[in-house]
Amino acid sequence: MKQRFHINIEIKAKCANFDKIRKVLKRKGALFVGKDHQVDTYFVVHKGRLKLREGKIENSLIYYERPNMAGPKQSNVTLFKSAPDSFLKEILLKSLKVLVVVDKQREIYFIGNVKFHLDTVKNLGSFVEVEAIDESGKIGKEKLRKQCEEYLRLLKITDNDLISESYSDLLMRNLSLRTRRV
Repeated sequence: MKQRFHINIEIKAKCANFDKIRKVLKRKGALFVGKDHQVDTYFVVHKGRLKLREGKIENSLIYYERPNMAGPKQSNVTLFKSAPDSFLKEILLKSLKVLVVVDKQREIYFIGNVKFHLDTVKNLGSFVEVEAIDESGKIGKEKLRKQCEEYLRLLKITDNDLISESYSDLLMRNLSLRTRRV
């Protein structure tokens, strides 16, 4: 198990055509890591966001702070890689209140330090995420931002497609709307 702090500059956008994104990634020589069914359990915390990610490829406890804004935005991330089926979830469930659970199918790709997700999120739809990651502190925010902006252009992501919120926020808003209608 490993813990680390790093900075991301990232974008999230609605995506109606995964094939178009896959073609660009293939042309750019992206490394396909695999498909993962991920369940992210978000917990109520006084600051930032805390989620436990459970999947076949990625398993981590992730704390992050990020503003809700469209376009490239900075995330300050503390990540603790956990073992699949560890007791971590049991401990968290006994000590913290669950905020929301995000269930998604995710394709994971990398080009250098840039990670790409093609996500199909239950009850939300299809999205693409681009995360320019600086794990060492040597790349710098400006280069990360330029990488995100470059991939926005290459992937032809428009301002109308950009999402400012996390999947957890979108799901909670949908749940709130459904509850008000009842």
